[in-house]
Order: sequence, then C-alpha cells, then structure tokens
Amino acid sequence: MTDATQAGGWSPERSAAGGHNPYLIAFVVSIATFMEVLDTTIANVALRHIAGGLAVGIDESTYVITSYLVANAIVLSISGWLATVLGRKRFYMMCVATFAAASLLCGFAWSLESLVLFRILQGLGGGGMATSEQAILADSFPPAKRGQAFAIYGIAVVVAPVIGPTLGGWITDTYSWHWVFLINVPMGLLSLFLVGTLVNEPSGAEEERRALLRKGLRVDYVGFALVAIGLGSLEFVLDEGQRNDWFGSNMILGFALISGFCLLALIPWELTREEPIIELRLLGQRQFAACFLVMLGTGAVLISTTQILPQLLQAELNYTATLAGLALSPGGIFTMMMMPIVGRLVSSVQPKYLIMVGALIVMLSMWHLTGLTQDISYGYAAWSRIFLGIGLPFLFLPVTTASYDGVPPEKTNQASALINVARNIGGSMGVALAQSVLAQRQQFHQSRLVEHAAPSDIGYQQTVDAMTRYFQAQGSNASEAASQAIAWVGQTLQRQIDFLAYIDVFWTLAVIGALMIPLALSMRSIDLNAPARGH
Repeated sequence: MTDATQAGGWSPERSAAGGHNPYLIAFVVSIATFMEVLDTTIANVALRHIAGGLAVGIDESTYVITSYLVANAIVLSISGWLATVLGRKRFYMMCVATFAAASLLCGFAWSLESLVLFRILQGLGGGGMATSEQAILADSFPPAKRGQAFAIYGIAVVVAPVIGPTLGGWITDTYSWHWVFLINVPMGLLSLFLVGTLVNEPSGAEEERRALLRKGLRVDYVGFALVAIGLGSLEFVLDEGQRNDWFGSNMILGFALISGFCLLALIPWELTREEPIIELRLLGQRQFAACFLVMLGTGAVLISTTQILPQLLQAELNYTATLAGLALSPGGIFTMMMMPIVGRLVSSVQPKYLIMVGALIVMLSMWHLTGLTQDISYGYAAWSRIFLGIGLPFLFLPVTTASYDGVPPEKTNQASALINVARNIGGSMGVALAQSVLAQRQQFHQSRLVEHAAPSDIGYQQTVDAMTRYFQAQGSNASEAASQAIAWVGQTLQRQIDFLAYIDVFWTLAVIGALMIPLALSMRSIDLNAPARGH
C-alpha cells in the first residue's frame, strides 16, 4: 500500500475503474441500484392488483412489501463484511444475479406464499447492491471527485422512488402486476454483463481480503444473529405497526421487545470483537455519527413524503394513481438537474455548509405543505415536490461524501453499509411516523371539531338550514334536503379533520428538517485538497 492509503487517503491501486473512465464505472454500477430502489416503490402501487390476482385480502398482500424490507435490512447491515470477505465486485455481481433471478420467480409466482418466499430472496439480493456500489465508487474516485461520482449514484436512490409510483401505476394498468417484477430481468442481465466486463476488484482490497482469509476466517455468528433478528424485527414493527394498532397488538409488542433486546445486546458484543460483522465503532466518531443521523432524517422525509403526498391527493382530492404519481415527477426532474451541480460544489464547499442549505430547503418545503387547503391545485402539490427535489441533493451528496472522511480504506465497506442502513431504516421510520401522526391527529381534530357539530350549536344549525334550502332549490323535498344537508356537513367535517391531520404530518417532517441543521453544524471541516496527495 502507498503512504496515502495507509493514512486513510486514496491511491490509484485501490481504484475499481482500472483503465476505464471512472464516470463510466459510476454509471454501470448505478444501473442495478436504480433497478432495486425502483422496484421497492413500484411494488407498493401494485399491491391491490397483486391481491386481486392471487385472491387474497389487501392486508395479506402487504407481506409482499414487509418480507422484502426485512430481508433487505438484514443483508444491508452485514453487506460491508460480506463484501470484504467475498470481494467487492464478486459480492456485487452475486447480489445482482440473485435479485434478477428472484424477480423472474416473483413474476411467475402462483400464490401469495410463493411470492413472499421469492420476495425474501429478492430482498437478500437487493440488500447488498447499494453498499457495494458506494464502496466501488469511493475506491474509483479520489476524494475531490467523489461528489460528482455520488451524484450519479444519487440519481439512482433519490429519483427512483419519485418515478416509481407513476411507472408502477402505468405498468399495472397497461399490462399486469407480473411485469412489475419481470422488467428487472433484462436490466439485471445488462448490469451483470457491464460490471463483469468493466469493473475491476481493487488490488488493495483484494490484498486485504486474502490477508483476512490467511489469518483464518472467523465468522461472528452471534453478531449476525443479533443484527438479523434485531433489524428484521424492527423493520416488521415499523411496517406493520400502524395496521396492527402498534403496542395494542401483542404481536407488535413482542417483535418490538425482541428487536430492542437484540440491538442493545449487539452494542457490547460487536465492540468487543476483533473482527465484528458490523463496525459500530464508526458511530463513535463525531463526523460519521452526524452523517448517519442526517441520512436517517433524509430517508425519513424522502420516503414518507413519497407515500403520504400521493395518498393525500388520491384520498382527499380524487386524483388517479397515475396523476398523483405525476405530481411527484417534477421534483425528480429538478433532483436530476441539481445532482451534477451539487456534485461539483462538494469539491469546493465544505459539506457541512451544503448540508445546512439542504436541511433548510427541506424544512421550508415541508412548511410550504402546511398551507394545505381543500382546493389546492396540481401546481401547489408539484411545487412542494420541486422544492424538496432541489434540497435533497444538498443533503444526500455531501452526507455520502463526508461520511468517508477519516474512515480508513479497509473500512469503506462497513461505512457504506451503515449509511445505507440509515437511509432504509430512516425511510421505514418516516413512513411509520407519518402514518401514526396522521391517525392520532385525525382522532384529536375529530374530538375537537365534533364539539361544534352538536344540534344545539348555533353555527351548526345555521349551516344545516342553509344547506337544506340549497338542496331544496336543487329539487329535493324538505325531508330529503334535511338528510342531504346533515350528510354534507358530516362529509365536510371529515375532510377538514383529514386536512388538519395531514398538515400536522408536514409540520412534523418540517421539524425533522430543522433538526438536521444543528447536526450539520456539529460536523468538522474536511480537507478539500486531500486528493492532491493521493495521486
């Protein structure tokens, strides 16, 4: 190894690009990750079609999503260790091949049980892609150019959830839910061919792998069991909690206790291992810990808004699934436009300042949505997403870049795994938080507004009288008009309750955006000229 490498810098020997243009490598390894992230959101849209096609209830069909997320979380957390042991390129190709094969099986699933089984296999394959890709990018580019490299990767993980609902709705409406999974097969084969042809295993990483195997591979079985059960149970709680009344359900309570015990036991166990399966010591570093928390918040805002905004548009404003998805699309376009710009800024501006700008924009975009009314236009919803789409690159790219600062090259696999765990778990936590706030605030606002809908309330009486006269003018008799007036008041009241609850959700997400600002301030400045020593 060179002195730069030993010092925690970059060296050409560690490049996965070999003799190829590293930007070509960035594009090639992003194909499969884009496919995997896209598949996660597409499947959400197809649930009703899947339930109908397999003759099961919509609640049962949600296990198609839960099973994937649980398997994904388990592999994601240990993918850094697996990439080190198996080799980065080899592990990446194994993940892509597994994902593509499982997608083919999902497309031909004959029952819910078979589909859930194949989705677990798909999740196991998909979990390692993002981690391996980030580590390959970190090794292919010197630190000064990593921001531009991660911009290409960022398009995959930020834009894919935006276009997923629209594409998923179109595929299921035009063809069938089977094609939601089958489209992954040709993309997977293309990715395998390009990665196998163009990407090299970094010589430095290969030497470290051989040295590790020569010492005798000691598998941390206890650590693996703790992280698999802990994260798997946590993912199940977050995904199923709202549907099962959270801790009012013995099943959810049981999984929560199991998750808490395993994750707490994981900390002392991993900190005392020479070769831990998860490098928790990284979370003890101020820089990496701050990046981890910001990525947690970024995932929470991105994924929760990707779900809650179309839900609002469809449930309250009667948008079609396709039109609701299209309301998110302009945000994706602006994200793609901003990615290369922010990628260049990362090379010359301290990441912590860029993160502060991103957090401020995200906070303001959520604050914009707190101005919801019952007659908002398509443009209002689209602009809210555009604001968010502008802010996300200022969070995602600097966080990804800063998280590697001070991390030794042999730990890049582990660092990448933990940052991706933060994004995935943050997304699940954001969705769970948004749905819980929505349900609880609906109950709160209903209890307050119903107080003013009593027959003895003067305002209520005047409204019913006015609407009764309106319906009589439309041709209803006195009895029908009175019933219609009461029904109209009830519907109007319910819509007000729902809108007030959605506003509270967006206030909550705005607070998450605000909390990321002091986290950014806590980060240290990094040496933007470090790459000069790496060549």
